[in-house]
Amino acid sequence: MTLHSLFDRSAAIGFSFNPLDRVSGLREDPAYVAEQLNHRAARFIAVAGDMPILAKEGETYGAFFTRADIEALADSWQTIFLGLDHDDTPVFARGFERNLLEAIAGREDIEAVDLRSIATRGLVSPDIVGELGTAKETLDWHTRHRFCANCGHESQAGCAGWRRDCPNCKAQHFPRVDPVVIMLAVDGDRCLMGRQTRFAPKMYSALAGFLEPGETVEDAVRREIREEAGISCSFVSYFASQPWPFPSSLMIGCFARAIGTEISIDKKELEDARWFTQAEVIQMLAECHPDGFNAPKPVAIAHHLLKEFAEKGGSVVA
Repeated sequence: MTLHSLFDRSAAIGFSFNPLDRVSGLREDPAYVAEQLNHRAARFIAVAGDMPILAKEGETYGAFFTRADIEALADSWQTIFLGLDHDDTPVFARGFERNLLEAIAGREDIEAVDLRSIATRGLVSPDIVGELGTAKETLDWHTRHRFCANCGHESQAGCAGWRRDCPNCKAQHFPRVDPVVIMLAVDGDRCLMGRQTRFAPKMYSALAGFLEPGETVEDAVRREIREEAGISCSFVSYFASQPWPFPSSLMIGCFARAIGTEISIDKKELEDARWFTQAEVIQMLAECHPDGFNAPKPVAIAHHLLKEFAEKGGSVVA
């Protein structure tokens, strides 16, 4: 597989394409960050609570505000330097309290739209969806980690918003990302899919679960499939990953070769699980399965795992 094809795959998966140069080596330079913040062309992403605020003109949406426009909204509680765009334009995220949502309700020039809807409705381009995801995820981490986990003292934002520092015990805390494996067990021209009670009617998806301490990705894939559906697996292959900012996960997509076929469902985790043929997966993706079964939308990496299986069948774990 070429680097170009991998790049194309990343761009197709929701929240996975973020072209910003994060210039992480300069985040701790206050003078540099201040210079970028005062740059005449600096652009700002606004998030109130966990809702991105979009500029709106008719049916067209925009994710960025000028400094004057962002400061006219309200006083923000957090600013994060996200990085530089392709033309070296600095991009920042600003977090606002949830009460801003009430203040802007009914305005025609701006609108609060949840991030999932932004992605599924295609309101902004895929690269900007990735930037919005980064902004929401990092701001959400700040709201959840305002106190030092070491001594309990209130911490302060540092490193241009990419760290929290405790003034009491001097501990440093960095944004948390929770790794999750999401995978299809494959048996020839069949793949294993499951559904939870919260899923839309007749929707089946890849199995998924959190990695545990001291566990490899491969072991987590095999353990989760065995625990949730009773299927043992051998070879595991990596497919792609996806930042999932709800609130802060990294979905690690994989395929696994099944060495058993008899399903035993953990009813605490799944409502149902079953084998689907390659032909059925093609129908599900095209929304024409004769029994009405359907699959996740393209915003989710599960959709792309299924698409890969639909195109290649059992060779995805060859």
